[in-house]
Amino acid sequence: MNKKKCPKCGSAKTKKNGQREGVQLYKCIECGYQFRGGVKVSTDELWEAYMNGKQTIRELATKHKKSPSSIKRRLRSIIKIWEQPDLTGMSGYVHLDATYWGRSWGIILALDHETNMPLYVAFIKSETVQDYRKAVDTIVAAGYEIKGIIIDGKQTLFKEFEKYPVQMCQFHMYQIIERYLTKHPKMIASRDLLILCEDMYYLDREDFMNDYNAWKEQWNDFLNRRTIHKDGKSYYLHRRLRTAVNSFEFYLPYLFTHQRPECNGMPCTNNKIEGTFTDLKKNLNNHSGMSIQNRMRFISGYFTDKLLGVT
Repeated sequence: MNKKKCPKCGSAKTKKNGQREGVQLYKCIECGYQFRGGVKVSTDELWEAYMNGKQTIRELATKHKKSPSSIKRRLRSIIKIWEQPDLTGMSGYVHLDATYWGRSWGIILALDHETNMPLYVAFIKSETVQDYRKAVDTIVAAGYEIKGIIIDGKQTLFKEFEKYPVQMCQFHMYQIIERYLTKHPKMIASRDLLILCEDMYYLDREDFMNDYNAWKEQWNDFLNRRTIHKDGKSYYLHRRLRTAVNSFEFYLPYLFTHQRPECNGMPCTNNKIEGTFTDLKKNLNNHSGMSIQNRMRFISGYFTDKLLGVT
């Protein structure tokens, strides 16, 4: 049996003498000197493996030869709080969106398009205009110059941020239309509109408007057809198609903002922020069973690390 040698007197007559912070302690029987055994894992290394290494508590316990309760205790001692950074001198296009865990809480996030840097993070219970207004006001107050904002469909936000160039996410626009018409609509008019929405990514505004106006002219009578119900009232026959058109026309002024000369470099989708949410949730899914409080701490740590350039 290999015994730990005393680093002071060199004696092999040592014994285990408890643990501290998950590290085995030893005591020399000859001289009474106490010393640590093995290699201590730093708090930063443990957090990095837990969050970005996607290792579970059980895997960390096996790797470092500790009990799961010891790993949990070490992780609980790590305090991660999101602090609003100073953004003086920064400018760019801002992705703005929210995501949820269940129906009771979520986060609102502002992301710089060029650097993927989190500009603002806050926990919310529901998605309100006030939450988005606070996000933008906080960013501006921190010194950031907003060139434009990319959002994904909350209609009240377009008027709220009308002083900025606002881009409606084209991918979400397609999803909205698809939700009304289904992926494989039976009516030819619906199929043509869905195909037209797919072409939105590749056409400039003028060509798209020409094609859209031609579609409206072709199907105008079809859209306005009405039917008489048993109650004697008249209703539009193709209501879901009309709803899709009405929704499309609301967002139309914001679908090609990125093509304006003053908006050079502005993206046409919110894919960057959606990718961030996907990565965050994948990391969280590796640690199932976490309490809401621990989830919030994890999320704060995730964005704090991104801010510091860890990920």
